[in-house]
Amino acid sequence: MTYSGKIIGFFLALFTSITHSGFGQRSTDDPSGNTGIIAPGEKPVLIDSGFSFTEGPAVDKQGNVFFTDQPNNKIWKYDLHGKLSVFMDKAGRSNGMYFDSKGNLISCADEQGQLWSINKKGKVDILVKDYQGHRLNGPNDCWVSPAGDIYITDPYYQRDYWTRKNPDPALGGRKLYCLPHNKKELIRVDDETEQPNGIVGTPDGKYLYVADMGKGKTFRYEINADGTLKNKQLFANEASDGMTTDNRGNVYLTGKGVMVYNPDGKKIEQIDIPEQWTANVCFGGKDKNILFITASKSIYILPTLVKGVE
Repeated sequence: MTYSGKIIGFFLALFTSITHSGFGQRSTDDPSGNTGIIAPGEKPVLIDSGFSFTEGPAVDKQGNVFFTDQPNNKIWKYDLHGKLSVFMDKAGRSNGMYFDSKGNLISCADEQGQLWSINKKGKVDILVKDYQGHRLNGPNDCWVSPAGDIYITDPYYQRDYWTRKNPDPALGGRKLYCLPHNKKELIRVDDETEQPNGIVGTPDGKYLYVADMGKGKTFRYEINADGTLKNKQLFANEASDGMTTDNRGNVYLTGKGVMVYNPDGKKIEQIDIPEQWTANVCFGGKDKNILFITASKSIYILPTLVKGVE
């Protein structure tokens, strides 16, 4: 999750194998061209293109979607009536976000390498300031498990608002962390990641999906009762900037459009978006059946036949 041209170029190089054939074009592995995800005739609809770089969509219990415009340091709200409004200014350069069970918006605030909890009135509680006394590279994306454990990816993408030019070597690289619901300190849950980015888990709390941009792949883990991970397996031979899942267990990856994989790791759909980069997705709306897409300077929606499970 980033917005600099250099980083977008790096991401695009990872997705050169994906065909991008224009607005609303789709490809599937079903000979009929219908996977039952998108209603026949439906195409992505542009809602607004007046942003600098959109990111981090997260849906609340009502179906309102919150997303970031990171270069402008704002969190926006897209409500059930299609109205856009600024929810928070000076948002800590928030990137990936996710709502917890209490209705707090958990945010990767990478301006100071922190993890925030933002209540409905915009009050901030800083959950994480560092890892063992060392500032994180830049928390990028997060997911909250049903148990309340918060998983965050911590890659390193140089920001123009940072004074530092390199990651802290004491961190030992760009890793995957968890903030257990019953602890106040991060634990590292994978030492082998190169550039972890997009992340999402299953609603039953059994599995975690994490994209590694450094390896150009997405992996699936089993989640232990204590929040640690085991049985890491390759899920997809492409990485993802941001991710979501639906009620059929499909996983939605982003980058060059939106790529949909079934629970077995088979790609079943490609949704092309007419933008340089698709950063993230979630399901919003009253029935959680509207795919909300943040893509470069724009946001799109796409009605579907499935529902989100955030």
